[in-house]
Amino acid sequence: MEIKTIGVIGAGTMGRGIAYAAALGGYRTVLEDVSAEMREQGAAYISETLAEGVSRGEVTAGQKEKALANLSTSRSVEDVCREADLLIEAVPEEMEVKLEIFTIFDKFAKPGAILASNTSSLSITEMASITFRAEDCIGMHFFDPVAKTKLLEIIRALETSESTLQACMAVGRRMGKEVVVIRESPGFVTSRINALIGNEAFYMLQEGVASAEDIDKALKLGLNHTVGPFELADMVGLDVRLSVLEDLHKTLGEKYRPCPLLAQYVKAGRTGRKSGRGVYEYGKEAANK
Repeated sequence: MEIKTIGVIGAGTMGRGIAYAAALGGYRTVLEDVSAEMREQGAAYISETLAEGVSRGEVTAGQKEKALANLSTSRSVEDVCREADLLIEAVPEEMEVKLEIFTIFDKFAKPGAILASNTSSLSITEMASITFRAEDCIGMHFFDPVAKTKLLEIIRALETSESTLQACMAVGRRMGKEVVVIRESPGFVTSRINALIGNEAFYMLQEGVASAEDIDKALKLGLNHTVGPFELADMVGLDVRLSVLEDLHKTLGEKYRPCPLLAQYVKAGRTGRKSGRGVYEYGKEAANK
């Protein structure tokens, strides 16, 4: 099936970023969320990000107008399913929620439509198992901020077909991404390595080895990391990082046991930028972005 229309389910940070990339890539794009406020915020973010791209010379005025013309929003997953050739869910990183979405995909998506998850660590094979079209299921792991981050991990599940894989690789490249293909395994590549680095950073902070600021600075200047482990964790969400570690701990063993300090921060509601406070303080303005 030729991909002409992409449906993105969930208008949070990742969903709106994926919708931006899809619309700018020339696809008719439908961004869905049950919350009218989230839909409005998602559309506003895409418009603002396109305008910023024009001001920096990264996007032409014509590309901006075409992308905005490609974009629409919806409050109905079922309606998006009936229209889209490729469905990408970007809902919270909880298997129960993902399975619920894939059940709806399976029931309402048109024949041959590709069903994709933006999960950073969960099993695509498990999601595919509750459908009658496992060959059409795949993982498309985008990175925050989607508008600026070039990498796209494509995860091939146990029964993902070659045609599904090739179609998603083509979509990723048209979105301007560098694509890597991964055979499904816990944490894929980036989440598995980042989880170890971030968890060790929390153990160092807990032990008083250095301040969060100095640990971040050491990795950025000494190891050429673009952002430090605490900056990244706050961006991703400490609750998401904890969930990934808990899953990896179950599947890969003791070296992924979450640091108690990380778990304590999450219990305190310090989940990162989205809450205004994580390892660092951000305030209400950052939490609303």
